[in-house]
Amino acid sequence: MAINAKYLNEGEHVIVSTRTHVKALFGPVLVLVVVVVGTLLLAQVAPSGTAGTVLGFVVGALAAVVVARWVLWPFVVWLTTTYTFTNRRFISRTGFIAKEGRTIPLNRISGVDFEIGVIDRLFGCGTLIVTDASAEGRVQVTDIPRVEEVQLRVADELHRLSERGDEGA
Repeated sequence: MAINAKYLNEGEHVIVSTRTHVKALFGPVLVLVVVVVGTLLLAQVAPSGTAGTVLGFVVGALAAVVVARWVLWPFVVWLTTTYTFTNRRFISRTGFIAKEGRTIPLNRISGVDFEIGVIDRLFGCGTLIVTDASAEGRVQVTDIPRVEEVQLRVADELHRLSERGDEGA
């Protein structure tokens, strides 16, 4: 899950690396169950003969499209999206073939906050909010496992960075 070492600079090491909590896949799993049950029920009541065969192909094709879009795609996005804090930067990466990423130097981060809703509390996750001085202003990363622990570790690293900066002045 950690970022590949070839993408780290010399002397840079990972503080925290994570991906979205597995609860993000509950919706796709529910869609998969509904599609499978619906397809099996339609197969039971489908007429026999040519009409049944055509109906079977149509239902199968529709089920394949629904599974690809609302089950496989979210799973691939979940699997290929990572959030990493190193001792120098915050790195957000997503994508399998076409990749997208964002990097914020740690010394530009002005705050790391978290929010935990009721449902998040049940699953042990929450939203991490990284605030920086750029035009975008903040990055909101939802469903981060153990978000309080991540926030503490990053805040500790930010504190260490500011102390090193004060010593160098």
